[in-house]
Amino acid sequence: MYEKMTRITCIAVLLSASTLLNAADLTKAYTMPDASKMIEKDLLKPAQKFTMPKGCISTDKNSIARGEYIFHNLNGKKAKATPPTGLAKFVEKKDKDGKVVKKAKQYGNCVACHNIEGAKGGGNIGPDLSNYKKFFIDTKTRDHAFVYQKIADPRIDVPTTHMTVNLTTGLFNEQEICDIASYIVSEKK
Repeated sequence: MYEKMTRITCIAVLLSASTLLNAADLTKAYTMPDASKMIEKDLLKPAQKFTMPKGCISTDKNSIARGEYIFHNLNGKKAKATPPTGLAKFVEKKDKDGKVVKKAKQYGNCVACHNIEGAKGGGNIGPDLSNYKKFFIDTKTRDHAFVYQKIADPRIDVPTTHMTVNLTTGLFNEQEICDIASYIVSEKK
């Protein structure tokens, strides 16, 4: 029995050594991307403090409608209903070759994490934004600039937040953030 085990062990060692000696160096067979450049591209810029533009918070029904649409939809391809005036399901962007292509507009889908009046399947990961005006704005616990900053770049006061960083990354522009903020602080029926 001992002799048989020794022979099997010797064969295994010889096969392993043979495999190692005959293994080709494949590192030259393909190009290795520079991972540091790839990671750099994906890193977020540092948290940024923003000043809310004058006239940002609006009671204009079109602004509030745009904010509501952004809040409740994920992207143009799957967005519900027709977008209100000033929004589109698709936007034109230039690809890497400079050719203009239509891409689905990325919306907020804020409702995935936050609940708000009238939400269908409102999330419970982020704070409940129901009656925001009554509980925070009217009581002067928070102001409009706070809401704007939270949407623009929430990392300013919570560095480890999981909330989307919207203005710093360019996901939304100032007007879209104003529209979302206007919707959140609006009186809802």
